[in-house]
Amino acid sequence: MATNQEILESVIAKAKSWQSEVYDEATRDEVQRMLDQEDKSELIDSFYKDLEFGTGGLRGIMGVGSNRMNIYTVGAATQGLSNYLKKEFADLDQIKVAIAHDCRNNSRLFSEKSAEIFAANGIKVYLFDDLRPTPELSFAIRELGCQSGIILTASHNPKEYNGYKAYWEDGSQIVGPHDVNIIDEVQKVGAADIKFEGNKELIEILGDEMDQKFLEKVKTVSLAPEIVEKYKDLKIVYTPIHGTGVKLIPDALKAFGFENVIHIPEQDVVSGDFPTVVSPNPEEPAAMDMAMKKGAEIDADVVLASDPDADRIGVAVKNDKGEFVIINGNQTALVFIYYIITRMKESNRLSGNEFIVKTIVSTEKIAEIAQKNGIEFFDVYTGFKYIAEVIRENEGVKKYIGGGEESFGFMPADFVRDKDAVSSCALMAEIVAWAKDQGKSLYELLQDIYLEYGHSKEKMKYIVRQGKSGADEIQRMMVNFRENPPKMLGGSLLKTVKDYGDLTERNLLTGESKKINQKITSNVLQFFTEDGTKISVRPSGTEPKIKFYFEIAADLNSRAEIDIVEKQAEDKIESIMEELNL
Repeated sequence: MATNQEILESVIAKAKSWQSEVYDEATRDEVQRMLDQEDKSELIDSFYKDLEFGTGGLRGIMGVGSNRMNIYTVGAATQGLSNYLKKEFADLDQIKVAIAHDCRNNSRLFSEKSAEIFAANGIKVYLFDDLRPTPELSFAIRELGCQSGIILTASHNPKEYNGYKAYWEDGSQIVGPHDVNIIDEVQKVGAADIKFEGNKELIEILGDEMDQKFLEKVKTVSLAPEIVEKYKDLKIVYTPIHGTGVKLIPDALKAFGFENVIHIPEQDVVSGDFPTVVSPNPEEPAAMDMAMKKGAEIDADVVLASDPDADRIGVAVKNDKGEFVIINGNQTALVFIYYIITRMKESNRLSGNEFIVKTIVSTEKIAEIAQKNGIEFFDVYTGFKYIAEVIRENEGVKKYIGGGEESFGFMPADFVRDKDAVSSCALMAEIVAWAKDQGKSLYELLQDIYLEYGHSKEKMKYIVRQGKSGADEIQRMMVNFRENPPKMLGGSLLKTVKDYGDLTERNLLTGESKKINQKITSNVLQFFTEDGTKISVRPSGTEPKIKFYFEIAADLNSRAEIDIVEKQAEDKIESIMEELNL
């Protein structure tokens, strides 16, 4: 293991290489500033590693350095991807890619630089004329017959971040073996190898025509147009939280038939500084505060939000006390899956070959709903690229009808191969109308799902550890959990440990061991107790975090018991967190 001095020497050597004439003057000056500082922590964090593709692609803080988002790290990624595409599709006369970007600072700059680099490599580029949602980029790749595509976005991360998601020809984020192969290509690229000057004739600008094609597909997600017509005046508050959703989500709601969409003017302002929020993440109550206040003020039926690149959906509903509360990502996915299956059964649309997909850290209730309704389901790793992989493997044989994960992402149809808040917002509004037609609020619909399938309480806790020292600490935590798993959690014996690091499932009570059915390993641990409690632990693939996912299951006999069951579950989660020293 390298010593601190060896790491520092390596970092300084790498930083000095960024002072060559290949880099622009501003970059060289910034590197010198960091080298001159007595405290070398900023220098180390900026250069101790190269940005890598994780579950969400390339993502990092903007700034100078190999571990930062800048025109050189973005350029190296684009040059490496170009090199790989030219190898993989050498038989094509013309390789094509699509490029989109979100509202973040530098996103337009990075997208234009990437377009020029692709073009300099002889690759045809379709570049959107302005910011667009991630799901539209996924759609456009397939619609235009592209071999790849990228979007410049850091999703819901704070304003200091930007990112680079790479997609394959099916509109999905890149999976193995292509992801590893692209990383290999990127690692071979030095700044001098990046072809920044492109043939601009190979760059074609995309505009409203692609928007209209996408919206026509979004309309096909509707399962109850007659109910939407009946409740077209449904009061829907929507906020894009300064992001790309402002362009298409109101149009998608209108395409479904909804006519009463109420905006938050301050948050319709497109800005990478996200001036009204600390974090533009609909998982954070503060990000939806303005919209929920507006919802309370006008007595809205539902409050909807999307994150900066409009792939995640936030939903707030009135509870039994008349207060707006955010339903979590597990509950959102649960409602979607329940509605899709129930509505398809009601309208005789099920043919017997349908399937849904969830991620391993998401609620087990989704699997129960599928199983009890005779619908096949698949469990995959975190990241919609794995959901898309299942779709690809079953294309033409089985029909995908929905899939989601706990982190506020859902994909209701396969014309998009990533999280899709555009379609999801429109479909969620339809679900609210469908519930209203039965005399229920969305909150009451969720309660009824729990009554039918059993209650589930989920919570996610994460610990942030920045920089090299933080990454090392997170790694030590994972090693400790593997070597010293808890014997009891929440007063219940630990029964099963699933270690996706070596794809082994161990029953601690019987000593039996079996292989987990996944193609590749992943740094995830899961603990299951005798009473059905589930805890998942994993380092984030895109952020300096280690995440803990808790799920407490319980029987439920009536709506009147919900508050009691919820409180018991919350207390149990708190108890387990104390046991794990969180």
